[in-house]
Amino acid sequence: KAVKEGMLEKRSDGLLQLWKKKRCILTEEGLLLIPPPAAKIKELHFSNMKTVDCVERKGKYVYFTVVMAEGKEIDFRCAQEQGWNAAITLQMVQYKNRQAILAVRS
Repeated sequence: KAVKEGMLEKRSDGLLQLWKKKRCILTEEGLLLIPPPAAKIKELHFSNMKTVDCVERKGKYVYFTVVMAEGKEIDFRCAQEQGWNAAITLQMVQYKNRQAILAVRS
């Protein structure tokens, strides 16, 4: 079930580190990055996410980093009014809370 849907820009891992537009779907379980046709959908699952760091607001963009459990950092940017960083953080906190409640019950 989609909580938020739209475009996000992701910085590539390559030498040039270009910003590439990705169609994204935020769910209760994580963030889906949907590439052009014929490529594999990448899921950033909240169970593997450590934090969402808001790096800076510059011009019309908010730059933020998703830090994964294994230490990998993935850089994103979006227009300030889109609020992707806040939406991802909120969903991640809700996911972690649900997991903590389940752990206590079992």
